[in-house]
Order: sequence, then C-alpha cells, then structure tokens
Amino acid sequence: MANECLTSLRSGNVSVLDTPAPLTALEKCLLNEYQRGFPLSSAPYADIARQLDVNETEVINTLGSLQDRGYISRVGPVFAPQQAGSSTLAAMAVPVKQLETIAAFVSRFDEVNHNYEREHDFNLWFVVTAPDQARVEQVLDEIESGTGIAVLNLPLERAFYIDLGFPLWC
Repeated sequence: MANECLTSLRSGNVSVLDTPAPLTALEKCLLNEYQRGFPLSSAPYADIARQLDVNETEVINTLGSLQDRGYISRVGPVFAPQQAGSSTLAAMAVPVKQLETIAAFVSRFDEVNHNYEREHDFNLWFVVTAPDQARVEQVLDEIESGTGIAVLNLPLERAFYIDLGFPLWC
C-alpha cells in the first residue's frame, strides 16, 4: 500500500490538501501511510525505506524535517491509557494573545505528545504521559510555574477509543 501511495503521489494522481509549503511525495506518503501500521521491528525506518524504495537515511531525515517544520510533533507509539506508565488530560485558560507562546512552551516537554486549541474558557488542552503519576504531576507543576497559568488536571475516569488517524491524501 505504501509503495502505491508513493507512486500515486509522484505521478500527481492524487488530491492534496493545501499546505503552508509544498511537500514532497515522500513527505506526503510518510504523513499519510504511517499514522498506523508503523513497522514493529528492530529497524522500522529501514523497513519503511524498503516499502517505499528509498534509503533509510532519507526516511529518517525526512521525518526529522517534518518535525522541524511543525508538520509532526513526534514519531512514537500510542498506548492504551494507564497500560504503560501514567497519563492525564490537562487544560488551561490561556489569554488568546499568549496562546501560541504558551502552547509552544507546553510542547517542549517530552511528556506532552500533543496539544490543541478548543473554543472554551479552557482553550488549551494537552495530554501528559510519563513513567509514573509522580512525573505526570511534576510536569503539570512545571507547566503551571513556567507559565503562571493554572493547569486543570483531568484524569481518566472512563476510557474511550478514538482513532486519531486522518487520511490526508487519497
């Protein structure tokens, strides 16, 4: 499937969402095809490279470039809540003029895998995942003290499965 994606993207036979800057066919394919089904092996980037008929260094460098340019925040697994370590959903009521700056500060923590804006008084939401509850609480405290804005901790009460993969090109 991934190789078909790259072939289609290279040929131009694909509808593409508007992006702030042009993306290469390899970038588009990595973003679209590897949200799920990331190879579970000792050399996943080499596996991807073989599937896409490119070299491993190109895959690694392309993912690094996508991260540097803000298209992705990280490459890594998603685990069911509380199955590996501890996690929580958190929210902050951030003045709109500070939202971008505060969101960037929150994203600097390795334990924060994503954040997003919501239309609510609590307008910045994020997930913290850490090896244990003590580290989750430490990260929340560091965010609160570093921003001067209270962090609302919303621990999991009932789990829901939401598939967060998004088809970007078809």
